[in-house]
This record gives sequence, C-alpha cells and structure tokens, in this order.
Amino acid sequence: MQPIKVETEKGHELVRRAILSQIEEGLLQPGQKLPSVVDLSTSFGVGRSTIREALSALKATGWIDVKHGGGTFVNKVLPASQSNSRDPFEESENVKEILEVRIWLESGSAAFAAQRRNDKDIERLKQIIKQMEQALKMNNTQMSEHADIEFHLAIAAASHNELLNTLMNSLTCKLTETMGKTRQLWFFEDKSSSTLLLKEHQSIYDAILAQNSELASQLIQAHLHKVENVLKRRAIQD
Repeated sequence: MQPIKVETEKGHELVRRAILSQIEEGLLQPGQKLPSVVDLSTSFGVGRSTIREALSALKATGWIDVKHGGGTFVNKVLPASQSNSRDPFEESENVKEILEVRIWLESGSAAFAAQRRNDKDIERLKQIIKQMEQALKMNNTQMSEHADIEFHLAIAAASHNELLNTLMNSLTCKLTETMGKTRQLWFFEDKSSSTLLLKEHQSIYDAILAQNSELASQLIQAHLHKVENVLKRRAIQD
C-alpha cells in the first residue's frame, strides 16, 4: 500500500486563522490596533517572522491594514467571510508557476512605479536598499530575504495601482516560503554572490529613481528570468 503523505499546517497559517477568528468573533473590532509583532510573537510562542507572514496574509485578503511606523489595525471595512473562498496562490507549490506570475506582475509594476513614484516611495525603497546593505555586512540571510520581499512589495506599492498592489501582496506568503529557494537558484545561475544580488536591486532602484520605466521593467524581468532559466534546465535534465 502506498504511504499517505499527511501535510501539517504551517505556523503562520495557524496564527493567521487564530487572528482571523478573533476578528470574525468580534474580539478584535474594526479599527482596533493589534499588539506589536514582538507581543504577538510572545503570545503565540512563535518567531517574529511567523507573525509577519500571518499578518501579510491577513493584509493581502483585506482583514488588516499595516501602517509603516504606525502599527497594525483591523480594517474599518471588513471583507465578506472568506471561508468558501481560496487564495489562488495558496494552492500553488510550484516555484516555476509563482515565478511566471511574478515576471508578468513585477515587470508591469516596475514600469508603473518608474512613471508614478513619489518622494515617499523613493524614500521607502532607499531604506530597504540600506537594510540589504546592512544584512550583507552582517551576513544575515533571514534579514536579507525579508528585505528582498519588502523591496518587491514596495515597487508594487509605488505603482499606485491598487489591484496590482493587492495581487502582489497576495503573493507575500508564497514569496516568503520560496524566497530562500529562488535566491539559491539565482546564485547557481549567476555563480556569484550576495554582493551582485544587491547591485541588481540597486540598479532597479536607480531606474525607478530616474523614471526610466522601460529599463526598470527590463531589469526586473532579467532578475527573475535567471531563476526561471535554472528551473527550465533542471526540468530538461530530469
């Protein structure tokens, strides 16, 4: 008899459902501020990254609003119950499929960001680049991966297209789960280092700063195509 693989629920999903239940049951009211990431981490007995993943998923589905420097709040207008709906990205375990979606979404968001970015968007991207530099100096992989995700989400926010931004935020959980794998593939493809990865992000930032939409789109496509090319070659070999 073939063994049956039993999937265990991930920590961030358990936290997400617990917070969602509190909102749906009225224990957390619309507009109410949630405890800090540190306090939630202590309360649930999990790491801060797990809390951030759960909050990102709740933000993407419209239950909470995360204000940089201002805290996390239950949305004043809550979405309809989502018990019968599914996140289209939740089902996909295929890194290749996620990359294909990212290439299409992010090339467009980068082009729009270059056209529409404002001073606040530029400052946010600049801060993330500094975080990447700090992570590189400290050789902190977790910090680097988190900054990488934030960079791509900040570009989507700078597009000032709410639907595009929502779609990118819906990918946050999958980005978090697959970021380590995609970065390893990127290094394998380019046979280089974190230093070059930082330079690629810097180049994308520079193109957005210069309002060069065509270049920004091309750079982010090239950035993601490196990983896709490795996956294609592996599929052929397999």
